[in-house]
Amino acid sequence: MACDLTLGRKEVCKDTVGGIKAIYLSNFEDTTYADYGFDQTDEDVIDTVDGTPNAFKYEVRDASSFTQNIQTSAETGTTAFEQVIELTLKKLTKEDHKELKLLSYGRPRVIVQDQNDNYFLAGLHNGCQVTAGTIVTGQAMNDLSGYTLTLTGMERQPANFLDSDPATVGFTVVAQS
Repeated sequence: MACDLTLGRKEVCKDTVGGIKAIYLSNFEDTTYADYGFDQTDEDVIDTVDGTPNAFKYEVRDASSFTQNIQTSAETGTTAFEQVIELTLKKLTKEDHKELKLLSYGRPRVIVQDQNDNYFLAGLHNGCQVTAGTIVTGQAMNDLSGYTLTLTGMERQPANFLDSDPATVGFTVVAQS
């Protein structure tokens, strides 16, 4: 049967940390599923992407996260993976305002870099949607003046690992100066 287990798991060392460092947004229309190359020995790992699509880097710290929720229904016999990226972007700018409006209209693929330097590609087949967000000025001096965004993808499988950083895999990384 295709869903039979194949491995166990030992208790792991306490050498990892939580949180994400950065996300990279890639326009959904810039690539197709066929543009992604998968590791010969591990179909869950992407090792190449054709066409050098742009990946726009957003550095994030502290109040940002990536969560994958497994949604299984015994009644319908289905399983899906909800991929949720919650971002806090500090400081309001005219340039960010315009880009975040475009992000809200689109459905990008999102590469998530965690604090352990793992890279995940969310929204491989369907892209991710902005499903919530706020533009806030804050009330008190120490309040957030910036943006909060939630991007959500729904896929048949968990987000794939990338074999290495986006530039090495084949993306053109565009970082703001």
